[in-house]
Amino acid sequence: MAPEISCEEVIEQLMTYLDRELDETAEREIDAHLEACRGCFSRAEFERRLRARVVDTANVKAPAHLHNRVEALTRRF
Repeated sequence: MAPEISCEEVIEQLMTYLDRELDETAEREIDAHLEACRGCFSRAEFERRLRARVVDTANVKAPAHLHNRVEALTRRF
């Protein structure tokens, strides 16, 4: 049996894991680790929720005052 993946390895590969870009073996190793490790599970869950929030905010129109502020700043340069 292969040695368990460490917390450091999970965190190192977390973004690739969340993007579903790992091979099946690596994905299974991380899945097993997340089931057993509360700290890494919490980190992964935070990253999942953050990504979902970013996606959701991409659909929100910025207020007019923000547009005006950005426009004023870009005119200065």
